[in-house]
Amino acid sequence: MQYFVGTLQKYPEIALFLTIGIGFWIGNLRLGKFNLGVVTSTLLAGLLVGQVGIKLPAVLQSTFFAMFLFSVGYAVGPQFIRAIKNDGLPQVLFAVIVCLSGTATAILIGKFLGYDAALTAGLLSGGYTNSTVLGVASDLISQSGMEQAKLTASLALLPVAYAVTYPFGTVGSAFLLANLAPKFFKFDLVKVCAEYERDHGGNTTIGTTAYREYSARALRLTNTALVGKTVEEVESQFNNEVFVRRLRASEGAAIIDCQRDTVLTEGAILAVSGGLAALLAYENEFGPELKDVPLLDFSTELLDLVVTNKAYAGKTLGEIMSSLFGEPGRGVFLTKVTRSDISMPMKEEMKVQRGDVLTILGAKGDVAKIAKLLGYADRPVENSDMAFMAFGIVFGSLVGAFTIHIGGIPLSLGTAVGAIVAGIICGYLRSTMRTFGRIPGPAIWVFNNVGLNGFIACIGLNAALGFVGGIQNYGLTLFFAGTLVTLVPLLVGLGLGRYVFKFHPGIMLGACAGARSTTAALGALQEASQSNVPVIGYATGYAVSRLVMALLTIVVVNVF
Repeated sequence: MQYFVGTLQKYPEIALFLTIGIGFWIGNLRLGKFNLGVVTSTLLAGLLVGQVGIKLPAVLQSTFFAMFLFSVGYAVGPQFIRAIKNDGLPQVLFAVIVCLSGTATAILIGKFLGYDAALTAGLLSGGYTNSTVLGVASDLISQSGMEQAKLTASLALLPVAYAVTYPFGTVGSAFLLANLAPKFFKFDLVKVCAEYERDHGGNTTIGTTAYREYSARALRLTNTALVGKTVEEVESQFNNEVFVRRLRASEGAAIIDCQRDTVLTEGAILAVSGGLAALLAYENEFGPELKDVPLLDFSTELLDLVVTNKAYAGKTLGEIMSSLFGEPGRGVFLTKVTRSDISMPMKEEMKVQRGDVLTILGAKGDVAKIAKLLGYADRPVENSDMAFMAFGIVFGSLVGAFTIHIGGIPLSLGTAVGAIVAGIICGYLRSTMRTFGRIPGPAIWVFNNVGLNGFIACIGLNAALGFVGGIQNYGLTLFFAGTLVTLVPLLVGLGLGRYVFKFHPGIMLGACAGARSTTAALGALQEASQSNVPVIGYATGYAVSRLVMALLTIVVVNVF
């Protein structure tokens, strides 16, 4: 045991991965319907493992945080931009009111318990899970002109109060928002978020479906009315709703890829493709269906095709389909049209714009011909555009780090807000210009979960000793004071969001997490909802909270 503890102290990266491992393991266990969740488990694991005395550099914590915030911003960018146009101002006002309620609670408790400015600010910072309060309060107290001995003692109280109140501020917020609030308000968080994504262009597809809109059948030609006709004549007879792709003259004969002038012979086995409704309607016009695996074994591709060719921009969908989906794309089907991540109605009169995405299905060779003419083939790939992500974080963080001084107090959005805003912008750009910036879903999952839980693990490990020491010195009174500072603004936010602002449930919960700067609660909400909808509310609330809480900290210190 001594060797194990000594190794963790010498190599803190081992303690970090141990904490993350325990967090994911315990967080995924279920006791009946109860599940602690990965985020909460990781924080508790960090407080436990950190008792051996682990110190991780602050830059590691910030790196994980930036990775997480960019990934959630990227995933929700298109929906966020659309949502902010509708209820951006109400979200700002909501966040300000929640911040005021948390600050007022801390001031009242601090007065009642006889705390000084440092203890009250630490109580607010930890209970409200807002590290900005800690930094601003430290600067204000340092500039207060207090004698050195009292100044040193006062500054020492700040991190202690923060360490004691922060764990419940994190765990309590996450559990209340992700587990208790949906039950209290009687809504199914997964269902309402899925509905929101479906209505606002989000991707709600999980797994695969057995249904196939387009397919191919092997049919023996017994209808003498079709014998001797060319493929073009037969397809025209059926309104080009079905296509004869391949044939073999008889069982065991060689397979022929059909051209428009290929003549159909009696008894030939045909590979006929088309929409399911058309195949069912016309199958009796050909003859009985057979099982002929080799005949149907031709490569098909479902491809997202970004329209970049100026020659086709401005044309109607009907014009494009008539010019391309005959030759060279005979037998290629248009399955979906998307614009800025929103599915568009597939009407012939709809004008196609540059950047629109046409999802087409057909034989790989035919699909490739259309792709070459229309624009950019956005094929699924495993690699990520890491330069796009890295430069996005750099630019966003530089903007967030820009600082202005008001009354000697430094104010800035912060690099965290910069990272999430960069993610939102990059995600939106990707949805509108699909030729660059691809980050596949599995990669987003890794960046999101490793970033969040790495950040939480760092918080838990670094706060572990201060948490125990604070409890010993100030008793449970400080801890319970922190629970009130955590719960009051949450309850105020839930009431306002539900009955006054009437936000969508998923956005309401995310807005509460953002207004309280509780990243762990956002992670828990994403986990519970299986969706990124809460991020839409979180992003605005978090940015507002950073600035408002910095200003309110000035009030707290002056009051005491």
